[in-house]
Amino acid sequence: MLHRQLLRIAGAARGGIAVLAGAGVLLGALHVAFAVGAGAAVGAVVRGTGDVVPTLAALAVVATARAVLTAAQAPLAARVGVGVRVRLRTRLLDRLPAVPVAERDSGRVAATVLDSVDGLDAYCTRYLPQLVVVAVVPAGVVLLVATYSAAAAWVLAAAAVVAVLLPRLGDVRLVRHGRRRWQRFEELAGDYVEALQSVPLLRSFGAAGRTGDRLGDRAEALRRSTMDQLRLSLVDTGVSVLAMQLGTVLAVVVALGGVIAGELPADRAVVVLLLARECFRPVSDLARHWHAGYLGLTAMDGIERLLSARPAVPDDGTRDAPATSPAGVDLTDVTYRYPGTGVGVSDVTLRVAPGETVAVIGPSGSGKSTLVRLLERDVDPDRGTVHVGGVDLRTFDRTARARSVVVVPQDPVLFAWTVADNLRLYRPEATDAELEDAARAAEVHDVVLALAQGYDTVLAEDGAQLSGGQRQRLAVARALVSRAPVLVLDEVTSALDPATERRLVGAVARRDAHRTTIVVAHRPGACVHADRWVGLDGGRVVTTGDGPPTAQVLAGAVR
Repeated sequence: MLHRQLLRIAGAARGGIAVLAGAGVLLGALHVAFAVGAGAAVGAVVRGTGDVVPTLAALAVVATARAVLTAAQAPLAARVGVGVRVRLRTRLLDRLPAVPVAERDSGRVAATVLDSVDGLDAYCTRYLPQLVVVAVVPAGVVLLVATYSAAAAWVLAAAAVVAVLLPRLGDVRLVRHGRRRWQRFEELAGDYVEALQSVPLLRSFGAAGRTGDRLGDRAEALRRSTMDQLRLSLVDTGVSVLAMQLGTVLAVVVALGGVIAGELPADRAVVVLLLARECFRPVSDLARHWHAGYLGLTAMDGIERLLSARPAVPDDGTRDAPATSPAGVDLTDVTYRYPGTGVGVSDVTLRVAPGETVAVIGPSGSGKSTLVRLLERDVDPDRGTVHVGGVDLRTFDRTARARSVVVVPQDPVLFAWTVADNLRLYRPEATDAELEDAARAAEVHDVVLALAQGYDTVLAEDGAQLSGGQRQRLAVARALVSRAPVLVLDEVTSALDPATERRLVGAVARRDAHRTTIVVAHRPGACVHADRWVGLDGGRVVTTGDGPPTAQVLAGAVR
């Protein structure tokens, strides 16, 4: 079964697929040559005429060539498959940021990027080349058999057509059922990932047993769906095998009838018998490769969903140089509303001078998070402009933008890499001394040294061996390593005690006095070094003041 999108994906490796198809056709030709040679040798022995040694020598050469070509096919297919998987996974991961946040599901995405792409490997490197083999080799065998027995050739042709085409009538139903099964698989994978990430919470609420039972029920439903799919597949396979077996038997019967009638010599009947097997060998391999690549067909919904995702913010900037330090930030008449909610910011004008530290305060829903998303260009304003260092943020390419503005969120993400690799996320070329200097400024150096292997310690998933405050400080250190001229701290000290919070903010301010800093905060300690503050409410700037906001101002702003 052919799929338009799959053919486009396979087109990226058309050269390798063509070579695999050519190798398959050549291998089929060698099988046919061996069959003809073996039949000739048997005939010579039966008649007792001629020297069979040259024929046997030729058969040995053919068998050797066949063995060499068979051995070469697997590594070639593996090489082509790796290329297909790498290119497709790169495309899928590039598209992942475009998937709306509400639709992102780690389990489903992992199933699509890992399992379904492996299925596409089999489809591209086995099934598609074998289609070419089936289109060429059986036809050649039928024409060759026709030189021995026209009746036997007609029988083989009819059986081959039935064996190839009749099972295809059920492919649409099989793929439709497979897509439903794949959807259940994706949903179950997502549920498992969510449950594993929430084990402590489930235990604390006594919900682990109920969650396990629900996962068990869904797994059983997936098993039943898989068995139904296998039954459908076995019916198609049975029809194909029956057609091939009947075709072989009938071809032999026709050939024997020719022998009995004196129309076909016995040695030629032997050749017809051997060629009947070679006529159906490619068809049998096609059925096997179809089942190997079937997963790719059933998983195409998930792949197409990722490939067709369109980012909310087009990555069309062409400026490859980041903003120079120090860089100011200018928001002019910026309005952004979340689709369908009417919530966001309206007519916000905010100017932060180069090297200035501004605290942004306000109650929940006032627009602080929207402001942060606008600064990291997670969204673009519906109206108005955002400039960094006098340059429209939309003109930066992805790398330049990441090197111009670094946002440290309240709940930072840490990767299962070494501590050093996490710190080098924005600047892979940073030296060990720079990492240590940033860690000291963020008051996390001693924490890192206390780990088993210091900066070479591989963190658990999302830094699970660290406390919330330690994770926040490590994220601040990572931002300091970046040297970005604009630093946005979004409630990054919420897990710290007031004393540590004050020391950390002070250390960051002293270390990077030239850096423009925007602090989103609810507590006085996070704003202690602010040059001025801006209060948001209802998505608008409602108040401003010089110096850090007082406790009374904060209490009124975050009511």
